[in-house]
Amino acid sequence: MAQGDRAAQPGRKTRVLVVDDHALVRAGFKQLLDTTDDLEAAGEAGTAAAALSLAATGRFDIVLLDISLPDANVLETVSSLRRKQPELPILIVSMYPEEQYAVNLLRAGVSGFFPKAGEAKDMLQALRTIAAGKKYISASLAEALAMEAAGDAAEPLHRQLSNREFQIFVQLAAGKTVTDIAGELCLSVKTVSTYRTRILEKMNFARNAELTAYALRHSLIS
Repeated sequence: MAQGDRAAQPGRKTRVLVVDDHALVRAGFKQLLDTTDDLEAAGEAGTAAAALSLAATGRFDIVLLDISLPDANVLETVSSLRRKQPELPILIVSMYPEEQYAVNLLRAGVSGFFPKAGEAKDMLQALRTIAAGKKYISASLAEALAMEAAGDAAEPLHRQLSNREFQIFVQLAAGKTVTDIAGELCLSVKTVSTYRTRILEKMNFARNAELTAYALRHSLIS
């Protein structure tokens, strides 16, 4: 039985896997979920590895996933979750401006994106929305995407990148070497170097320092 079907059973609470590397934040999310009659924090994890292990058990209806974990890039984590549990909805929670990351994460298969600065009631609504099998996009993000589509706002350069290119771009911008990235992603150094060249060409940059400056300017790294 699919996650959405299980969550829809009368009288059954939607089981949320809370993933954040800060124990106090996890406790806050759990306290919020405990105020509802239809949602519960059924498990928690502080790393991507722990989240993947728990998700593989099939005991959860939703993953509430922080965008920044110490042991893995968020796109890689989402990709791994999709392989293990293809129908498990994922709500990303982020301190970064949603329009910067949301499109790439939605492409990767998440069901929604919620800013940490948002209201508690709106987060609960986001969880209920994706539990019902729908996508959650905030009004502000929908407006920003509509403006881009209408030509009223310039599309950010990083939006041209594929998910893999974006993943490597963020790591390069954070100061990681091609060799480091190759080891983390189980790719050859040559392959990562090819991605780096493609990223620089697409964004019209010549050096990694320009990637870092761009990423800082657009709040893609901190």
